[in-house]
Amino acid sequence: MSSVRELFGGAVTAICPRNLIDASAIRQVPDTQEVFLYRDSGVSIIVEILQRVDPPDFRDAAKFHFDSLAHDNNALQSNVESVNVIPNDRGDRMPSAIVLSGHQAIRKCNQATPDQVLVLMAVYRMEEEGIDLVVTFNVPLQSNDGGGVGEAGRDTARTQFDTFVRSLTVVDFGLFA
Repeated sequence: MSSVRELFGGAVTAICPRNLIDASAIRQVPDTQEVFLYRDSGVSIIVEILQRVDPPDFRDAAKFHFDSLAHDNNALQSNVESVNVIPNDRGDRMPSAIVLSGHQAIRKCNQATPDQVLVLMAVYRMEEEGIDLVVTFNVPLQSNDGGGVGEAGRDTARTQFDTFVRSLTVVDFGLFA
């Protein structure tokens, strides 16, 4: 089951699975992030408010954020599969979503074998506000801790990502002031 979830105190909303765990109940999460964990797998959702990056080309901007994530994850390997745009045809102020799909090999806790993670990322370039709003679904395909998802789990995560990205709405642009 999915429902509309309020993010950043209600300034942003999106449709997502109802049974997610809010990571702020478990650990400290920066004010510029919302982090959610799936109860039955290692899938996570991160929504971040980031300073707008320099590359003016939408593909380069999405790749910049993906590469930055790979760096932060100390990824042993990373590759981008695709970058596309989902146009906003709702008639509101939301920019179109730049959607990236890629993979990263991430070694966690000094494990010999890295986890294989599908990264689904959407970047909303808020030009007037100087912000990139970035949504990332981390979908472990193979995981040393048993949190990996099979083919059905991967497909479900892709569907939920698509719903999340298409429904994401900024209700209060004052959030970025």
